[in-house]
Amino acid sequence: MKVAVFGLGYVGTVTAAGLASRGHHVVGVDVDTMKVDAIASGRSPVVEPGIDELVRDAVAAGRLQATTDARLAVEGADVSLVCVGTPSSPRGDTDLTYISRAVTDLREAMEVARPPASGMHSVVVRSTVPPGTVAGVVAPVFDGELPDGWEVGTAMCPEFLREGCGVEDFFAPPFVVVGTADTRTRAAMSELFAFLGIEIHHVDVASAEALKYACNAFHAVKVTFANEMGRVFAAHGVDSRRVMEIFCEDRKLNIAPSYLRPGFAFGGSCLPKDLRSLQSLARVSGVEIPMVGSAMVSNEIAVRAVVDRVLQTGLRSVCMLGLSFKMDTDDLRESPNLEVAERFVGKGLDVRIYDPIVNPDKLVGANLRHLQSKLAHVNRLLAQTPEEALEGAEVVLVSSSDPAALRALAASRPALVIDLHGRLGADVEALESYEGVAW
Repeated sequence: MKVAVFGLGYVGTVTAAGLASRGHHVVGVDVDTMKVDAIASGRSPVVEPGIDELVRDAVAAGRLQATTDARLAVEGADVSLVCVGTPSSPRGDTDLTYISRAVTDLREAMEVARPPASGMHSVVVRSTVPPGTVAGVVAPVFDGELPDGWEVGTAMCPEFLREGCGVEDFFAPPFVVVGTADTRTRAAMSELFAFLGIEIHHVDVASAEALKYACNAFHAVKVTFANEMGRVFAAHGVDSRRVMEIFCEDRKLNIAPSYLRPGFAFGGSCLPKDLRSLQSLARVSGVEIPMVGSAMVSNEIAVRAVVDRVLQTGLRSVCMLGLSFKMDTDDLRESPNLEVAERFVGKGLDVRIYDPIVNPDKLVGANLRHLQSKLAHVNRLLAQTPEEALEGAEVVLVSSSDPAALRALAASRPALVIDLHGRLGADVEALESYEGVAW
């Protein structure tokens, strides 16, 4: 394929050289003449292990060129990859100036450049941009009448290249994600990256834009978490390196999807208690662990947001399907669902609860005491069947995936259904009143 790459920094250079090394004809375009001259002479303008050889060989083979003229890059190109910088503005939001400039230059180049043989040109953003950028900043540039022979589809295809091992990451990415509503652009991107031999995730544009932010935020969280654990444990003579080495061997929970699904707040007998204990250990040692400390604050925000969301509707009859802190247990200690029920009762709402496992008559010890401290008259709130709990309910909060409860819910017609679980199935999500707690 003929590919134009706008921006010859780390991402653009690695992308251009990588594609050229696999048989595509690539022309990089940049306003910086030093970068353009470097590639023209077979040298990389950026420092990365393996990139110099990749650029040298691609230039020697005639498959990689560079220019400051957007027209030469776009001439006959099937795809344009936008790889320009998206720095932070002084107030912290993303500066999209270079994105706007690149797509404007691209659009102007179309006026004088020869279109691709197919007539179809895909404009694909590789830079990290906020959700809504392709739809609000890129696509409008190509709306309206285009020069003869040109048709344009837009897309987002985020890069996942780490500086220092960018070449390695280009040829072995964790995944390839393409966000577009244009079927021909989707096909073009599949052809462009076919040499990787991996399945492409085809998603909506906004999801593709959001993914890179989620990845980078999690990487920052992991670094911060490990450092905070180190500060706490070092004060107690513990080698945190060894702790974290063993920690990472747990692929069921620690390094796994288990707790990485959007949903409701955490609870139970372990997590809240142990977070508080860690904070206490840190205070005694005189160290700060703000990220771990903020977990409890964030958890409270999740609870409060659900309560406020229901109160703002003005509806008064609430059904809760699920009371324990998670499915398949009757443990009510620090259950966020129990906390929500208590707040609803305190606000005077009519609350009915169905949990397939919770039976106050069988609860004992700390579990029973916790329930009594929250809902002293819980027996009058608990229904024996989901149908009984749902009768007359205007709002339904669902944290249980109990099949009987979901069947009853699918047959009901509440004004609002809030999914606190995230995996309730198509029948529930098809309800007209369905809303996810965070989606």
